[in-house]
Amino acid sequence: MCTDNMPSGTATALGDVITYRDGTTVEMLDTDAEGRVVLADGLILAREEAHDGVIDIATLTGSAVRALGKDMSALFANDRSMAELVEGAAAASGELVWELPLHRAYRREIDSLTADMMNCAPIGKPDAIIASLFLAHFVGEVPWAHVDMCGPAQADEGRGVDVPGCSGWGARLLAHAALAFRPT
Repeated sequence: MCTDNMPSGTATALGDVITYRDGTTVEMLDTDAEGRVVLADGLILAREEAHDGVIDIATLTGSAVRALGKDMSALFANDRSMAELVEGAAAASGELVWELPLHRAYRREIDSLTADMMNCAPIGKPDAIIASLFLAHFVGEVPWAHVDMCGPAQADEGRGVDVPGCSGWGARLLAHAALAFRPT
């Protein structure tokens, strides 16, 4: 699933409520959080197709950059083996990740009065965690890992095999993860 932020006269507006294919309703609290809105569709499809595991990578939140800087990505997982798979792939690829807690108590921060949930929390909340909890809802019990690669997605300077600009960060990590994946 891919998207970019392209406003138009038919774009989703603040306060709109959308219904996903699984029946979940979501209130649009932030129209700039389009990535998670679209990624949720992909996670629903993965759940419906009963995949053995899912790893998604997205430039989801600036809060991941504020927490970890531009050299590493935030990792969230609903399954210990998926977290370990991504950590091993990161070590093999040289693309750094750091696991942050998928702290379920924060889920209440995206409760909505008009829908099942909001697409993000009000400003000042732990957005990387909350965005991951939003995504976790849609993947259900499928073993899953989310990598928020907002920090290293753009390189300020060339280092090693990386060049300045769009870094392609995560491609090597995904290749290593795919080669190492063994269904549980």
